[in-house]
Amino acid sequence: MSVATALRARVFVTDVWDTVNLDLAPDTTVAELKRRALREALRREPNGDDYQVKFQGALVMDERCTLQILGARDGAPFIVLPARRVPVR
Repeated sequence: MSVATALRARVFVTDVWDTVNLDLAPDTTVAELKRRALREALRREPNGDDYQVKFQGALVMDERCTLQILGARDGAPFIVLPARRVPVR
């Protein structure tokens, strides 16, 4: 991946309240972005089905979609959050 085609994504992972910066190609899928962000933030291989991704405030319904199709630009923010609500005690 050359520097000219690389896209930096800022991914906020709510489980750890941390932001992960990823350098990705524009043809990277949202599922791959989610997998890499979770692996880096959680330091383990989580089940991707337990999480969902938001971009520009909206839930990304088809994670096979690429960053280029979404219209993500360099420095684009994403949020990875649990797919199911967690009760607070």
